[in-house]
Amino acid sequence: MKKYTSIGALLIDFRKFNNVSQAELASKFDVDIRTIIRWEKNETLLKPDKEEEMVDITFIPYQVIRNLNAPVSIPTYYDFNVRRYSLSNISKELPDPHWIIDMHAETNRMRTIKYESDLNEIIRYTKSQPHVAKPISKELILRATELLPDLNQIIFDTSGFYSGHNVFLPISKRLYNKIRKRTLTENDITINDLIDYKKHKNPVFYAYDMCSDCNENFFYLVASIFSFLKDIEKDFIYASYTSRNDSYHINSLMGTYIVWENKELQKEIKSLAPPRLYESNYAVFNEFLEK
Repeated sequence: MKKYTSIGALLIDFRKFNNVSQAELASKFDVDIRTIIRWEKNETLLKPDKEEEMVDITFIPYQVIRNLNAPVSIPTYYDFNVRRYSLSNISKELPDPHWIIDMHAETNRMRTIKYESDLNEIIRYTKSQPHVAKPISKELILRATELLPDLNQIIFDTSGFYSGHNVFLPISKRLYNKIRKRTLTENDITINDLIDYKKHKNPVFYAYDMCSDCNENFFYLVASIFSFLKDIEKDFIYASYTSRNDSYHINSLMGTYIVWENKELQKEIKSLAPPRLYESNYAVFNEFLEK
């Protein structure tokens, strides 16, 4: 993460990261290019209505914009690659997940995926991930949510702005083995492939996407996963395919292991980490809980 102390520096790096010119950004904000120049030079701040526009236009978390768009800004660390922020150098890293196990997972800022706006935010985030060739359909996410509401969650910040989500697909072990053997991809999964995990002996909880804009929200999302898996009293597989190194880091602490990774694709998409398929199971997860 990079430390930002002004809204101007954040805007400059946003343009560099997304290869957007000042003129193009001015057009998106419907302002004169001189306004963009003044913002970037920190000669003027964004008006409150432009803060909300900036969230929509840049997809930068609202809290980052709010912290920096102030006469006395709050220094904030931010990483454009993973859309995550931190208020201090110490809190950038993820801790040992054991203390999250007993964390109270409920918050009025998190709920089951439900609305069209939820789906739009999820799809927008998914499109930003370099390893995703094409996001899965909204219909598939909604059906997965119907079958697995406890794991398909969305979280918001205290101002009501989108802050992250979990999208899990309940699938059969037979279908998952095709993904494992690389004869099938995520994009090949259809609504008809989703299962009622309660009726299957060996269900697979396939984490299609897990993300959050800061550690606090990440902990709530992870705690909800722990809470659900702790109560599953039959053999299951937990699996995920991701190029986010932070997601893999906390999962590796839980005993997950890499099935395969694609370093050639990493070079092609210029990802910070190789896209990896990793998994765990009932026995490994329960061993982690008992440590």
